[in-house]
Amino acid sequence: MVLKIFFLQILTLISLLSYLGETIDSFNYPAVFNFGDSNSDTGGLVAGLGEELNPPYGQTYFQKPSGRFSDGRLIIDFLMSSMDLPFLNAYLDSVGKPSFQKGCNFAAAGSTIQPATASSVSPFSFGIQVAQFLRFKDRVLDLLSNGKKLDKYLPAKDYFEQGLYMFDIGQNDLAGAFYSKSEDQVIASIPTILSEFEDGIKRLYEQGTRKFWIHNTGPLGCLPQNIAKFGNDPSKLDELGCVSSHNRAAKIFNLQLHALCQKLQGEFVDANLTYTDIFSIKFNLISNYSRYGFEQPIMACCGYGGSPLNYDSRITCGRTKTLNGTSVTAKGCNDSSEYINWDGIHYTEAANQYVSSQILTGKYSDPPFSDQMPFLLSIKF
Repeated sequence: MVLKIFFLQILTLISLLSYLGETIDSFNYPAVFNFGDSNSDTGGLVAGLGEELNPPYGQTYFQKPSGRFSDGRLIIDFLMSSMDLPFLNAYLDSVGKPSFQKGCNFAAAGSTIQPATASSVSPFSFGIQVAQFLRFKDRVLDLLSNGKKLDKYLPAKDYFEQGLYMFDIGQNDLAGAFYSKSEDQVIASIPTILSEFEDGIKRLYEQGTRKFWIHNTGPLGCLPQNIAKFGNDPSKLDELGCVSSHNRAAKIFNLQLHALCQKLQGEFVDANLTYTDIFSIKFNLISNYSRYGFEQPIMACCGYGGSPLNYDSRITCGRTKTLNGTSVTAKGCNDSSEYINWDGIHYTEAANQYVSSQILTGKYSDPPFSDQMPFLLSIKF
């Protein structure tokens, strides 16, 4: 585990030095405001719905469940550390005097871009998250105008315009749609999904947001949850054992999202929109897992059922349930750093660390990161 962390730090440093000559805006942001789903949820769903996460969630870094759907830190945690900023507190988490001075996280696991329905895992769709941000901003400005000494907990007025706005959402719109729609129908729904996303981005722009960092969606077909449900027919799997239809839909979604980002960049002439290709980073990791020190590219670390997926939809990570008359527990593996997937849906801390290291090279972004990133050379993870 220690050797793997050291390897990833060296890999990150080499990659950064290779791309320092390329041209992100200076990563000197006073605050970060994040919108998304479980890929970047730091406790929103747990706080908002009383969702319970049991050990071994959080075991690697926090030593206990932290509201994150992983054994440790998420991509956003590593990115915050690289910007020399504290981890983001969830907007809905009111316990423990959370500080929002350096930003706020509106992401919630299970969230979709499209409005939530009665059967949705999370009611906090992208439109709701944007509305929460607008209320947050209005409330902060109101409190600051009243002269209350809350600087320790709230962002300064100019942080809202100077801050970085991050987005990682859309995975659940696609993955959820496959349960009731054909591949063609899922693909046909993408423009409607992105129209909703565009509306939210424009609402933020009208409020003064000028720095957007937008992640595309990852290879959905490589998640054990989707393979277990949709991959029973070997002809539907690719050479890696991933569900081809899900990955095709993700690629088409990403192409259209990229086109939308380019369109908005043309409309928002005074703004900076950075599109980041998370799909390529994650797919490369799964394709070449052994090169990066992993032993299990697909199988879940925490789950039930054993090889090849160690995933059973009837019993989620950390839970105990009676199946076929026997009490069983979905337990964690001995060394999560050997695994890319944590619980059948989400990535391990080790995989998240690798993904963040690749994001920070600027190689996978459009436009590529700009001139100087001196803060990155002090690797904090």
